[in-house]
Amino acid sequence: MKTIIISIEKPETVNFILGQSHFIKTVEDIHEALVCAVPGIKFGLAFCEASGDCLVRWSGTDPDMIELAKKNASAISAGHSFIVFLGDGFYPLNILNTIKMIPEVCRIFCATANPVEIIIAETDQGRGIMGVIDGFRTRGIEDENKIAERKALLRKIGYKS
Repeated sequence: MKTIIISIEKPETVNFILGQSHFIKTVEDIHEALVCAVPGIKFGLAFCEASGDCLVRWSGTDPDMIELAKKNASAISAGHSFIVFLGDGFYPLNILNTIKMIPEVCRIFCATANPVEIIIAETDQGRGIMGVIDGFRTRGIEDENKIAERKALLRKIGYKS
């Protein structure tokens, strides 16, 4: 077995969700769930098939996000993994529980706009995701000023009143 690190390639502000499922109908079910949960959502989705043709299956509503999804899924190439890239103005917070409730979704590795490195195990049989490095190392503990900044930010972007 060897370990490989794959960096997600994307624009800095683009959010994505990386997960694992167990069935080819994942592509259609995620697509349907997203367009029902958030009308007008812009996204691209790619799924690494783990048997049969072993293709990157894909769908979406935004050509740029679809290309990002296909490119990154091809680099990951780990069986039954999926990746969803969200267009500008759409966030994991609004769809994460929807995706988690899809019967064939087994796990979510991350949902973020941070830089991400994926730790992959590769054997003669194939590849699997061992885990992710989401963002950067902790630099300290927030003080009263940082608490106030956090609370102000949540109110500014509309997540708290």
